Amino acid sequence: MFDVILVGGGPTGMMLAAELRLHGVHVVVLERLAEPTGQSRALGLHVRSIELMDQRGLLERFLPLGRKHVTGGFFAGIGTSWPDRLDTAHSYVLGIPQSVTERLLTERAIEIGADIRRGRELVGLSQDDASVTAELADGTLLRSRYLVGCDGGRSTVRRLLGVDFPGEPARRETLLGEMELAMPPEELAAAVAEVRRTQWRFGAMPLEGGAYRVIVPAEGVAEDRTVPPTLEEFKERLRHFAGTDFGVHSPRWLSRFGDATRLAERYRVGRVLLAGDAAHIHPPTGGQGLNLGIQDAFNLGWKLAAEVRGWAPEGLLDSYQTERHPVAANVLDNTRAQMELLLSEPGPRAVRRLVEELMDFEEVNRYLIEKITAIAVRYDFGEGHELLGRRLRDVTLKRGRLYELLRGGRGLLLDQTGRLSVAGWADRVDHVVDVSEELDAPAVLLRPDGHVAWVGADQQELLARLPRWFGAAASQPAEAGAS
Repeated sequence: MFDVILVGGGPTGMMLAAELRLHGVHVVVLERLAEPTGQSRALGLHVRSIELMDQRGLLERFLPLGRKHVTGGFFAGIGTSWPDRLDTAHSYVLGIPQSVTERLLTERAIEIGADIRRGRELVGLSQDDASVTAELADGTLLRSRYLVGCDGGRSTVRRLLGVDFPGEPARRETLLGEMELAMPPEELAAAVAEVRRTQWRFGAMPLEGGAYRVIVPAEGVAEDRTVPPTLEEFKERLRHFAGTDFGVHSPRWLSRFGDATRLAERYRVGRVLLAGDAAHIHPPTGGQGLNLGIQDAFNLGWKLAAEVRGWAPEGLLDSYQTERHPVAANVLDNTRAQMELLLSEPGPRAVRRLVEELMDFEEVNRYLIEKITAIAVRYDFGEGHELLGRRLRDVTLKRGRLYELLRGGRGLLLDQTGRLSVAGWADRVDHVVDVSEELDAPAVLLRPDGHVAWVGADQQELLARLPRWFGAAASQPAEAGAS
């Protein structure tokens, strides 16, 4: 029997597999497709996802394959500048194709022992008080202690669970693909700029290798969006808006997406959980979808591992939904707002002009960028210090960097007083005595996902907070992790 079965081998599933393996959890990933599609619907990592990669020592794999962007325009395509002095050591968006992100995360999961099985389709599941049984299309039955559906917006796991997926169906559809163009670059740029004066869901972005990423509104909503559009459909829609089809030819891949917006009613049913697009779908405005899924996995991984390893306090696994469901709801709302601002009718265009004016104010621009990049997320841990519930940025210490101390996926007490102790929790929490000029707090207790669980200097307060996130103290209170 496995510890955890993950259904779906996209970025969310692979990130979760890597997080679980970091804690020694026996995990198998079941992916329906025999090979990756090579499609890159998402094109970048936002600040919080970049931080997660840094926390696990993976960022150096991503940086050489991506491009740093410090330009605005991530909220409804409104062209503002990138804010100064964001609360992060990684103040940029990393442009990197989804296919590359998926490949790097898959390599990481395999390196640390995840069992990846492609061409395996889930068709049924059942569960009892102790285990989950997964039935595959070839008749194979697999058992595990837990199962997580990371299998996308049309999630089989969610359907088999009977979890409601309320929201709005697609009202508009957009065609997206990668193809070659015959029109000279200067003429293309002028034609695209002219169309984008009134239609923001339109563009042709150059890619490596001479191809372009083309986006254009569809005529209507297809009955079956799993059926890709044809090249002729692209040509017709391009001619409709631009008066020319740009000489498009030799497509790499073609797809369509709608603006359906839905949020799973529950993220957990017994021993089965949902993550990524299986739990929430929304339009790709702002480039938040892939990032939201990766961040779901980062929140869930250590909590599910704690359940498997037997030290999770009561309610820890349920806190996954408590924390991540509101974050997804917020993303759904901001994508709804962005989609309205992309419409070409007079009313939405008037609102867009007003928002453009507001975004000239530095604080408004900063607020929206922090929302899009997820560094504004704050989980509700109750009353307390302003850092409580927030992720802590990477700060420079006397003997290194904070994020270098989080590579193992354990909790961390960063103690600037030298008077505290995590005796009894040293098998789950590292104790580091060091100082930083960037941290205005005597000591902070960080969860494995980097969110601040406690701030203070009182040992008794710390002892009262440790069990909430890290369970009961071990019987032999050694503190081998101190430095």
